[in-house]
Amino acid sequence: MERRIDRIYRFVSENANVTTKDVADSLDIQRTNASKDLNLLVKEGQLNKSEGRPVRYFVSTQSVEVSFDPEPVHDKATKIEPPEKKILNHNTGNVFTQIIGSTGSMRNAVEQAKAAILYPPRGLNCLITGPTGSGKTFFAHAMFQFAQTEGTIKSDCELVVFNCADYANNPELLMSHLFGYEKGAFTGADTDKDGLIQQADGGMLFLDEIHRLPPEGQEMIFYFMDHGTYSRLGETGKNRFANVRIVGATTEDPHSSLLDTFVRRIPINIQMPAFSSRPAAEQLDLVRVMVAMEANRIQRKITLTEDVVKALLGSVSYGNVGQLKSNVQLICARGFMNHMMQEEIPITLNDLTEGIKAGLVQLSADRIKTTDISPYLEPEMVVTPNEIDELIKTDTYELPYNLYDIIGDKAALLKTEGLDQETINHFISTDINVHLKSFYKDHGFTFDTETRLTEFVDKHVIDTSNKIAALVGERLETHFQQNFIYAMSLHISSFLKKIHVGETRETNDNIREMAKDYPTEFAVAREIRRLVEQEFQVIIPESEDYYLTVLLVSLREDQSSGKIGVVVAAHGNSTASSMAQVVRELLDVTNINAVDMPLDMHPRVAYEKMREAVTQIDDGSGVLIMVDMGSLATFNEEIRKDTGVEVRTLDMVTTPLLIEAARKSSVLGSGVDELYESLQGFRGYGHVSQENEEVSEKQAILAVCASGEGTAQRLKEIIERPLKQRNLKHIEVLTLAVGDIKTKVPVFKEEYKIIATTGIVDPKVGAPYIPMEKFINQKAEQVIDELLLENDLADQGEVVLDAKQARELCVKFMEESFTFVNPSKIIEPLWHLATTVIENNGNSSDYALMVNFVMHMAGTIERGILQQPLKVDEESKKIYQKVTDNKVMNRGLNELESQLRISIPTSERYYIYQLLKNHEEVIA
Repeated sequence: MERRIDRIYRFVSENANVTTKDVADSLDIQRTNASKDLNLLVKEGQLNKSEGRPVRYFVSTQSVEVSFDPEPVHDKATKIEPPEKKILNHNTGNVFTQIIGSTGSMRNAVEQAKAAILYPPRGLNCLITGPTGSGKTFFAHAMFQFAQTEGTIKSDCELVVFNCADYANNPELLMSHLFGYEKGAFTGADTDKDGLIQQADGGMLFLDEIHRLPPEGQEMIFYFMDHGTYSRLGETGKNRFANVRIVGATTEDPHSSLLDTFVRRIPINIQMPAFSSRPAAEQLDLVRVMVAMEANRIQRKITLTEDVVKALLGSVSYGNVGQLKSNVQLICARGFMNHMMQEEIPITLNDLTEGIKAGLVQLSADRIKTTDISPYLEPEMVVTPNEIDELIKTDTYELPYNLYDIIGDKAALLKTEGLDQETINHFISTDINVHLKSFYKDHGFTFDTETRLTEFVDKHVIDTSNKIAALVGERLETHFQQNFIYAMSLHISSFLKKIHVGETRETNDNIREMAKDYPTEFAVAREIRRLVEQEFQVIIPESEDYYLTVLLVSLREDQSSGKIGVVVAAHGNSTASSMAQVVRELLDVTNINAVDMPLDMHPRVAYEKMREAVTQIDDGSGVLIMVDMGSLATFNEEIRKDTGVEVRTLDMVTTPLLIEAARKSSVLGSGVDELYESLQGFRGYGHVSQENEEVSEKQAILAVCASGEGTAQRLKEIIERPLKQRNLKHIEVLTLAVGDIKTKVPVFKEEYKIIATTGIVDPKVGAPYIPMEKFINQKAEQVIDELLLENDLADQGEVVLDAKQARELCVKFMEESFTFVNPSKIIEPLWHLATTVIENNGNSSDYALMVNFVMHMAGTIERGILQQPLKVDEESKKIYQKVTDNKVMNRGLNELESQLRISIPTSERYYIYQLLKNHEEVIA
């Protein structure tokens, strides 16, 4: 029997310039399988493919057909630009031709760079500007390679990189690095030393974060630019010569952060585009390149689902290409961890962190970007090893270690410890996160502390801690440490979780005695407890007052001595130090030491390092050792005997567990034994329940309307009112555009349990559908109560609407919801249409439906004005055209078209029909 891939090859050889759809339809196979096999044939060299859209496949003896209209298209909604040549294709030109966007968004930058390099006789100095992560350092390396290729810089000359931020607070040291120094120029200058200027002679000097160069440094640099001469620190006279091309880089506005005299000497300013401003085709190519780099490292095929690609695109914010690379490395590492034993690494939404997964929602919310990106997406992005040529010799965001080796070695080591796969994955996930976050932080990416805290603590807890900080500021005239919010958030989250799982604790005698010495703080602690009870609708034992008192006392600025020391030891080159860094930033603590243990470190060396760390951190109250696997726990007794320090050891350390240890070790009166015992049952902070009742997950009511705005927002306000009155904070009202149902509902269902839907159509999500008029006609409180009790929604507690009230409600809603329609002018024809198509027996429920109908029609007219009609897939349109026999509706719509001189397309008529049909089904 002929294989599928052979059938596909034969079909392409017989029919030149075919698309994936042509193959799938003609051979009756799934499009994803057709795409996969076509790309595999391309990789194997049996087929070629065009660079236009849609992609067309052909054998090498066939000619390629251009499949796009070369004439400019001005309608943004339908414009599909042919993507440029991909970086993944083999290129024979200079290095700039390998850069994504060299003929697109980067075209101007490339032309400027070439001019700067080739300008006679020695080229021009230039400045590269652009946001964090946009590729400034990467581009500087490309410029250097281009200069060597063109022969303007010899192959044995260097590109010298210097980050001005490293010495920004020490101008003298900075100058000595740049220009060198004479023996005796300062204390410690025992010999003469060349500077970076001399090292870069004949080559290029790249000054990163040049805005951090102090004014005197800028003056020395521009003197060197003018004359080509300089002096070392400690020398008199400008006697030294060097031929150096200078390239600077900054994220700041040069005119506000650099001296004007300095800026005037840099004739070329190259602007790097932000990721969000680059065309859709370039963004997708960048994703593919980043994934290809990871495929090369592990020599495995990597596949990404369409949703994963969307999530990656949507997750890029301030960090641009650098952030994209970080996220790609993170998901590929997690995918490798989850599928380590497979030949192919399939990456799905399950392999994404919550932060990256949220990018899918972000992208869906951006309609313009979603529209632009859609034509370029395929059901699967398949990337094979060795697709990519060597790009730029040095990449500033290149990890200095092989993350996949670390994952593989750590997994093997943990398996020998007898751990199950789920536990192994849990610990390696922590490693991946701390490795990557630590690395990218060192390369200019700042991680906001409060944002980082949200990884461990519910946002509501953080908001409550801010209220507590304001309360404490009013009541206590004393200064607290800057980490007050973080320490209080962790404390509240910890005891709320204990309450939620029914765990109680006896008040420690030492804690009780200490609290008695601080009556003022004790009184404030009571207020804090009551505030937390009110915020979270829980009953908190009065014993918590004592712990809150001690926390307040321990968070004073002058409380720093006598704390329990904490030593964290973990396998890996930087796992322990990265975890400790996270904790220090959150809690501003100094009582933590980290011991990193590479996998090849001898156990005796590891022991010596741990013993030294314990001795350094001990402050007389004992030391808690936290290790990542059980074998290290055997050092406990030996360290105690060697050092005389009271130590206890916890194994299976995680970042949240280390945070909790640091937090509790900061509370005065705790001993190392007590700290050890209190951490035994700790399982993380988790997301605390917002209610006293048992709520296992967030719930949502979904409101669907044409745009997700307008009517849906009005409906959201109506529903939220009774939710707030009943303090049902775990139930949210989500609004959704009808066109986004297929893409957004699966994302919502991952985060929420959808308990009901409402709006113009039933999205069919397995939850009760409540017509919009129910909320208008009945008291919304009654609808919510009956929904939560899972009763049938009876017509009780109605708001009595008559014709006058209903019309007034329509006008009010339209005034609040629409921009271009004039409510006072269109209310008459729309109301007439409503009375025509809706059988009105004078019931309040009929008038509520008419309000709903008029609001939807107003939205239809507004979308017509904006030329943004709703869309409906061809299959639904065909079904609608077969089943609709509502002649009254169509005749009424035709009359409205003539009266208002508008056109109501079939897609809009489909949703009007659905609105009326849903009402009839509910009545039936």
